[in-house]
Amino acid sequence: MHTFNSSAHRGWEISGAPGVLNHSMLTHRSLSEQTIPILRDVDVLVVGGGTAGAVAGIAAARQGMKTLVVEQFGFLGGSQTGALVTPMMPNQVEGVPLNGGIDFEINTRLIERRESGVWKDGNRGWFNPETLKSLLEEMNQEAGAELLYYTFVEDVIVAETEVRGIVVVNKAGRSALLAKRVIDCTGDADVAFRSGVPCEIGDPETGKNQPFSVRFNLGNVDLARLAAFLRSLGRHDVMEQAEGTDVPLIHTAMVWEKGWTLEPLFRTAVKDGVLQPTDGNYFQAFTMAGRPGELALNCPRISLETDGTDPFHLTRAQMQARRIVQRYVAFFRRYVPGCEQAYLVMTAPMVGVRESRRIRGEYTVTVEDVLGARKFDDAILRNNYPLDVHSDSEKPMPGGGRLPAGEYHEVPYRSLVPRNVENLLVAGRCLSASFLAQSSIRIQSNCRAMGEAAAVASALSIRRGITPRAIDGRDVRAALKVQGGRL
Repeated sequence: MHTFNSSAHRGWEISGAPGVLNHSMLTHRSLSEQTIPILRDVDVLVVGGGTAGAVAGIAAARQGMKTLVVEQFGFLGGSQTGALVTPMMPNQVEGVPLNGGIDFEINTRLIERRESGVWKDGNRGWFNPETLKSLLEEMNQEAGAELLYYTFVEDVIVAETEVRGIVVVNKAGRSALLAKRVIDCTGDADVAFRSGVPCEIGDPETGKNQPFSVRFNLGNVDLARLAAFLRSLGRHDVMEQAEGTDVPLIHTAMVWEKGWTLEPLFRTAVKDGVLQPTDGNYFQAFTMAGRPGELALNCPRISLETDGTDPFHLTRAQMQARRIVQRYVAFFRRYVPGCEQAYLVMTAPMVGVRESRRIRGEYTVTVEDVLGARKFDDAILRNNYPLDVHSDSEKPMPGGGRLPAGEYHEVPYRSLVPRNVENLLVAGRCLSASFLAQSSIRIQSNCRAMGEAAAVASALSIRRGITPRAIDGRDVRAALKVQGGRL
């Protein structure tokens, strides 16, 4: 009998001959000889169908790999669609996007459907999250990837140092999914952590995580009246109409003492008891392509109890946010022209987590790499987004937090390769990076690029019969360039 060890239970065993992975059952001795079915045995198992995972599924299936994407919700897109994180932050030099490949393809297909547009400075990611759900699902199915929704990771199946699959739970009970390669796209490094990969979490100086955001959408807004009001305040809160959409592109924000033109309204609302002072610590609103009459709000920001791996923190954040959102809705109706008859469309069903666990990999990207615009032979993406640590403190960022004008840094393939285990890669915000470096890299286009790179590396390693760690990252880079990667 072949034994599989999990970090949590150290007891999963597969029935049948040693080394055979296509049997139908796993047994756990310490749980009264409980036996569970093996539902799938695939080439590439993508755990988490979010920003990175949805793209990893597309890329792995396009490589001809038998691919399964496992997702806790009933849709793909993660923070983009479940946490309502729109628009995407720009990653470009002189208006030219640094990310190509599947990321560019997704943005282009949304623009063609008039469900996204070109945001300021050429950013092609100003999208309708509901349409993105459909497109990501469509692209996975076109590529041949199988999707499994409403399913949670419970444990990891490890044979000595080799990750062989995961144990999942859903409405049907507990079961196992086996794979030649596993890509952890959970955002929180759930698979890596349970496999015994060393991880870090939070700011090493303070021990704290970045704040959460729980976004919401406001409907029945007269965008023309709102735009005229914002223009009357004398600041460029209303930009040129976005290319490819009929929705006016509006962006406005408010942070106390930063000179935003909405601050007098916020002070009046606090005085009147409609808002609380903390409601002005961070406020941001955008329009959305494909959704006339709506605003997307990047707030409220939750600054206390922000460990994204603590379910009590997540629960309290969701509840606290709903109370704050009601205050914001009352604020809009009472003080903002064009919003008198506005209503709450929805509050995000997913807390927006900016960072939690980060793996320790073969290479850890540092803040010096980011600000020093360091390049790597095995680079899998390019980035020039600034350091972006959301905090209520005024602590200055090193070097002003920005790269030199016209410059970018690269992220090496090795930062996706975790220590201590084989057959596992990570993609997304849980890559191997320092707290500050991660705050720059974590944006959506880069998470998509990491998902594509991890999938390509998995396929290469399977074809060559070697582990992902043994793959030369320069080969991964070359394969990504063939597929439209800008490297």
